[in-house]
Amino acid sequence: MRCLPALALKLALKLALELALGLGALAVQPLARAQPPAPAGLPSQASAAATAASGLAGSALVVVDQALPQPLTATAGDATRGRAIVANRQVGLCLLCHTGPIPEERFQGNLAPDLAGAGKRWSAAQLRLRLVDARRLNPQTIMPTYHRTDGMNRVAPAFAAAPMLAAQQVEDVVAYLLTLRD
Repeated sequence: MRCLPALALKLALKLALELALGLGALAVQPLARAQPPAPAGLPSQASAAATAASGLAGSALVVVDQALPQPLTATAGDATRGRAIVANRQVGLCLLCHTGPIPEERFQGNLAPDLAGAGKRWSAAQLRLRLVDARRLNPQTIMPTYHRTDGMNRVAPAFAAAPMLAAQQVEDVVAYLLTLRD
């Protein structure tokens, strides 16, 4: 039997994530509406849709030893852009659940592992899989799948075809997380 407070916390987090992602019943917005501009250096929602159309997102990625060894792009990730994605509450959403060494961002989460030391704990390939589809490691995780588009439940049709992060954004976040060694 599950502990009631833990179940309530999980449901509250799920609702908060749905609302933050625009997936809640009252917050669904079609992609046709104007999207806020992406911060400097960050790909827009349109580039995420282009990634989905290119076939990079989805289950065709090859997982080896609980890791995704093959980068999603030919271009290496940029740690500066990755930090901007992690810190941005409209793009990465990372700080809703995680805390990290980004002191200028107040009100960081405490539901998921601290991002400090992520580059020491995991390899680039392991981090990539956690970002692309954490459910392959833990089917019960509350972490969103940032680059998978197939087999999703309760996703508004306007958002179903595009991953949350474009392939280059995933690589940028991986590059940033690898710098977190302390």
